[in-house]
Amino acid sequence: MDSAAPMPRFLMFSKYLNALSIGQVGETVQSLGFDGVDLTVRPNGHVLPEDAVHALTPAVRTLGQAGLVVPMITTAITSAHDPHAEAIARAAAESGVRALKLGYWRYRGFGQLHVQIDEARRDLDGLAALARRYNVRFCIHTHSGSSLSASAAVVRILLDGFDPALLGAYVDPGHMAVEGGLAGWRQELELIGDRVSLVAVKNFAWFHDPDPATGQPRWHVKVVPLAHGLTPWPEVMASLRHLRYDGDFSVHSEYGGDESWQRLDHPALLAQTRRDLTYLRGL
Repeated sequence: MDSAAPMPRFLMFSKYLNALSIGQVGETVQSLGFDGVDLTVRPNGHVLPEDAVHALTPAVRTLGQAGLVVPMITTAITSAHDPHAEAIARAAAESGVRALKLGYWRYRGFGQLHVQIDEARRDLDGLAALARRYNVRFCIHTHSGSSLSASAAVVRILLDGFDPALLGAYVDPGHMAVEGGLAGWRQELELIGDRVSLVAVKNFAWFHDPDPATGQPRWHVKVVPLAHGLTPWPEVMASLRHLRYDGDFSVHSEYGGDESWQRLDHPALLAQTRRDLTYLRGL
């Protein structure tokens, strides 16, 4: 990036502040040094889907009074026919929110992939029309595990042929490294690079414990501090610079062995989030 390039904006994902009011979210996120908020507009979120028309604009205004931007929201939408999909899109447009993270299509198992891709692309047809109507962009999150979007290569197929202004990729290098920890994440990021609209920030590590039945190692992933996981964030940032990405980063402070983020008065949540943001800005 040259000196005239815009600085990235770092947003805090509001899921981990779920017990706080919108006003308290603003105070907390501003005190941590973030630029804005990735606001949940989904079941059990800060704004409920059925309340979006009346509650989203006031929430964005309240956060703005704390000096924070809300350029994106996180939804559970997977189809334009979802009960509140159009209301959320309309509320986002009226609130000045451009990017809407989609929910997840669950991968149904081996032998179903091609059928599911076709089904999801039919859903995306309707979502693209909805995005055009309200001048917003729906974004598919790369999420490891049983999600249809576990592979950015599949996300590339899902997005092919659609207007990038309407449908984009919300890449999550942490999840991408879980699925392709050596060179897979790098190749997939390059493959989908021209569709990257948002970037999620977290990191994972693999752990194992013995299977009680067999005694063999049973492997699983946990979210860990940004500087200590599989994802080589300095290399990720270099790759994003190569792609000339100048969009927003949503920071997910979702680790803690006892899931301490669920207890919002727990100072460890704020301390770990502040450390992660300092590390991220240093990159």
